[in-house]
Amino acid sequence: MLLINHVVSREPIAARRLQPHAGRSLVVHLAGWPALLPAAPDLILGVTPAGLFERLEAPTSAGGLRVEIDASNPAGLALGVVTGTPPTVTVQGDAAFAGEVHWLMDNLRWDIEDDLAGIVGPLAARQLAQFGRTLRRSLSGMAQRLTPTPSGSGA
Repeated sequence: MLLINHVVSREPIAARRLQPHAGRSLVVHLAGWPALLPAAPDLILGVTPAGLFERLEAPTSAGGLRVEIDASNPAGLALGVVTGTPPTVTVQGDAAFAGEVHWLMDNLRWDIEDDLAGIVGPLAARQLAQFGRTLRRSLSGMAQRLTPTPSGSGA
């Protein structure tokens, strides 16, 4: 929760875009989660008057949004997070709110290098960020090599 609000608050326009949706809730559900694994609870977030998020116990009755992420393959989902491959997502609910959430997902990024610089200094932060980018490229390349190609594709 703190990370989401940290990223939103770094871009004032993001909070301003969310403010008109104060009181609405966003439910994130992992669809198809394997029954062999412990159940994954829904993440329920509410938009505050300041344009930030707070965790809720239940969705509000005001117009909201339900986002279902295909989690039928948790390992593939986790690898996608590392490699930057977006998961399959289904969205239901208020179209205007969905548009703002989509804008946030497309435009906000966590500037981890800047945050690390405040802790370890700019040079070390740059080196750690470079290591992270290299690791991400390596994992992405490995994932592409290990992903089976559809039959008949000629690959």
